[in-house]
Amino acid sequence: RNYTEETVCSVCADLGRKASQLCIVESPTDLLALENGTGYRGYYFVLMGKLSPLDGVGPEQLGLDVLEKRLQQPEVEEVILATSATMEGEVTAHVIGDLVKKYNLRSTRLAQGVPVGGELEYLDLNTLSQAFDSRTDYYRKLGLFRTILSPGCRSPNCQSPIR
Repeated sequence: RNYTEETVCSVCADLGRKASQLCIVESPTDLLALENGTGYRGYYFVLMGKLSPLDGVGPEQLGLDVLEKRLQQPEVEEVILATSATMEGEVTAHVIGDLVKKYNLRSTRLAQGVPVGGELEYLDLNTLSQAFDSRTDYYRKLGLFRTILSPGCRSPNCQSPIR
C-alpha cells in the first residue's frame, strides 16, 4: 500500500530488509521520513490515513483486513506503531495494537515528548506529561545497564527498572 508505478514498491522489493519488523505509518510521506531519518530496515504497512469516524474513515478504508493477513505471516515478530500523536493517530494505534495482541506479536510505539533542542518551559502540558510518563533509563539509552530502584524498593535485588 504505497504509491508506485511498479507492481511492488522499491521498499517491499528490497529482500535485504528485516521481515521480522513491520512499521505501521499513516502515509507515504511518513514512510519517506522514517527511511531518510532513521536506520530502520524492516518493512512498512501504509494505512493511507487514520481512523476518523467523523470523516467516514473506518477500519475498512485503512485496509486493516489486509494488515491482519500480514500479521498472520510467521516471519512477523514486531509491529512498530508509527502513527501521529493526534487523537485520531492514538486511536488508530490502539486499534492496531489490539489486533497485534490477538496474534501474540510484540508491539512498540514511537517515543514521544521533548524534541531535540527543546526547552521544557516552552512545551505544552500534554507533551511534557507524555515525555515525563515515557521516560527511560539514561544509562540504558547509552547502552549501559544499571538497576533503578523503585521508591518502595530498598533491596539491590529489586527488579523494578524504569522503562
